[in-house]
Amino acid sequence: MQRALILNVGDETTMDANGAVRSVQAADLIMTSEQAQALWSPRQLENLARTYWRFLTRVTLGLIRVKYTDEGRFVCLLFRPFVLLSFEAPEYEMDEERGIVRWRIEKGVLVSAAGRGGNGFLEIDIFRCDADEPGKSRVHVEVEVANFYPVIASRLGRWLYVNTQSRIHVLVTHGFLRSLATLELAQSRVGRMARVEDLPDPGNRPTPTDRSRSDEHQTPTAV
Repeated sequence: MQRALILNVGDETTMDANGAVRSVQAADLIMTSEQAQALWSPRQLENLARTYWRFLTRVTLGLIRVKYTDEGRFVCLLFRPFVLLSFEAPEYEMDEERGIVRWRIEKGVLVSAAGRGGNGFLEIDIFRCDADEPGKSRVHVEVEVANFYPVIASRLGRWLYVNTQSRIHVLVTHGFLRSLATLELAQSRVGRMARVEDLPDPGNRPTPTDRSRSDEHQTPTAV
């Protein structure tokens, strides 16, 4: 299969005065229009979500593993009792131009008390756009962590968080975005949805980049 071209890999990570982190990594995938069409289905959106978790396990050489239940996802250090992050069951939205998968953060040893209970989330947001070259499409992918309160920052200081967990997250997410060039997605372990019509419409929901811009007036600190 012809690989996609990865362009414009970016990062924007900030922390507000209360210690809430927003981190957005983004990239453009240039591919043929046929490849973009083949990717555009709820099942492939599920597969994209599964690909993210698979990449996390692979890049950590199996130290980080993701456990699946009907109630949510558990990011563990090797085994289930050592839960770094737990998420509620994924939420999906999709129309002909945009797809969203969102996991709300429930708890975990990496999350301070202020960030528990589903207020923060991890989200993958994809957009299908026209490309400059005829016969090509541009798929814009944004990965966002929002309203995340890292326990490292609250207990040990922001400097340590910025130079450890935050840097690792950005590197891993950029690696994930670049890995999408193969256009080979993992197969979802759930696979419950088949048609775009089965999912809620994203409508005019702000994108991760839009949300970041709307918060600029709060003068968050770049990390």
